[in-house]
Amino acid sequence: MQTTGIIPARWASSRFPGKPLAMIGGKPMIQRVYEQAKKALNLVVVATDDSRILDCVKGFGGEAVMTRTDHLCGTERCLEAYEKMKEDPQSPWYDTLHGLRDEEIIVVNIQGDEPFIQPEQIRLLCGLWKSPRTEIGTLVKPFRAADTWEALANPNTPKVVFTEENQQALLFSRSVIPYMRGVPQEEWLQKGHYYGHIGMYAYRGDVLRRIVKMPMSRMEQAESLEQLRWLENGLTIRVAVSEQSSIGIDTPEDLQRANQWIMDN
Repeated sequence: MQTTGIIPARWASSRFPGKPLAMIGGKPMIQRVYEQAKKALNLVVVATDDSRILDCVKGFGGEAVMTRTDHLCGTERCLEAYEKMKEDPQSPWYDTLHGLRDEEIIVVNIQGDEPFIQPEQIRLLCGLWKSPRTEIGTLVKPFRAADTWEALANPNTPKVVFTEENQQALLFSRSVIPYMRGVPQEEWLQKGHYYGHIGMYAYRGDVLRRIVKMPMSRMEQAESLEQLRWLENGLTIRVAVSEQSSIGIDTPEDLQRANQWIMDN
């Protein structure tokens, strides 16, 4: 299997425009994501819709491809980049990817706002393809008894429930799941098992093509979580459990916390 890392990075953001170029510890955020990904994968590309991000990536020696501005999600942007890389004879990645079937290529969608993603997490995710039945993979991190209820209930951290035997995702929700009937809320973290979603995915190339064509589903519309579309259409999402923390950057306040973390460490 050929593994390709694609980092979707758009300029526009309602909460944080220009986020990929925000400085963290003296480096643009997109550079930190790229460098972390390169520690785990040989082939890594930034898929962007803005020349400023493209120029930044090329400026630090990275690889990037320009994509449209009208994509609704990072998965759509990943597919456009993947198709250009694999099917355009002028692409520098053409010779590597063109001769392979989609089923032989794993595309890892690495979020452009995860500057502290660890290479071990990327390798853990890719390890799900030891099973030939894996269609889509993602990561989760367990909540601990010492975590706060506010952290567990935060809707910006989707929760995941999955089967114990083969770690197949059953449901994602911004609500706290599972609900512990008859247990005081303040005891849920002590008595239950809760997992937060780490927003990184990997797909076989053929599955990536399929999921982008699927219409938005009812549950996806309600929760604004695209992975619910995949579950509603019968696809299998396997999860790997990571014990490592990551700091996602959604807002300028998150950026301040990230820079403070770098100073403290």
